Amino acid sequence: MQTPLELQIQTLPDNPGVYQYYDKEGKILYVGKAKNLKKRVQSYFTKNHDNYKTSVLVKKIVTIKHIVVPTETDALLLENNLIKKLQPRYNVLLRDDKTYPWICIKNERFPRIFSTRKMIKDGSEYFGPYTSFKTVHTILDLIKELYPLRTCTYDLSKANIDSGKFKVCLEYHIGNCKGPCEGFESLENYQNQIEKIRQILKGNFKESLKDFKKLMTDLAMEMKFEEAQKIKEKIEVLENYQSRSTVLNPKITNLDVFSIISDETMAYVNFLQISHGAIVRSHTL
Repeated sequence: MQTPLELQIQTLPDNPGVYQYYDKEGKILYVGKAKNLKKRVQSYFTKNHDNYKTSVLVKKIVTIKHIVVPTETDALLLENNLIKKLQPRYNVLLRDDKTYPWICIKNERFPRIFSTRKMIKDGSEYFGPYTSFKTVHTILDLIKELYPLRTCTYDLSKANIDSGKFKVCLEYHIGNCKGPCEGFESLENYQNQIEKIRQILKGNFKESLKDFKKLMTDLAMEMKFEEAQKIKEKIEVLENYQSRSTVLNPKITNLDVFSIISDETMAYVNFLQISHGAIVRSHTL
């Protein structure tokens, strides 16, 4: 028997989290985040909507599901994970023609990595979409801190590099780039960094942490303590970013989580599917 919408709303908590709307056939309609779940969901049903598509959405809602998280940041990350996984129809229809940002690994020699609202079919890789530019900038700042990459738009073909066509810029002198334009960094080394970044963008921090820790140990054994300290700082940056969220935590890896709560009259079972430390599916019975 279907629980009335009014009762579903009344039993929502006042915590941060993500809510999911389903129609009478059990199809996902919309995923949203909230600082206060009850207030946010109530707002859909207690005010008139100027947007026709929102009005249609509200009329179709039969079931409301939610996941409580500790912080608004967790809610943002979880919303993004679930939208990518579930592809709810109204998350596309209600964007008001705004395009979510992506992180692009450009299809080129010595690839650049940057945020963009446009997807160009040129073989480049795109990660996202992200529901907030703040999240994108946080990730890009993390990458910049860990791996020096070029930001210039030069055509770094082998012929151009070998001929000495380009000169290093300020980014090289302040340590943000290793100077592939003048051949100071090999393509192989650069591509290895790109692969590490690719794994981070997929939510897998394990390999980067493993490599940095080994390098730090090796440098310390060689009595290169200043260099070892710099690597230690990179490890701390990566671990601090990773520990900010319980929603995205690669230490958890891949698993299914079941929890149960009961009293003398009823019981609830919750299921969470976790992939590379990110919640991608949730269901409560």
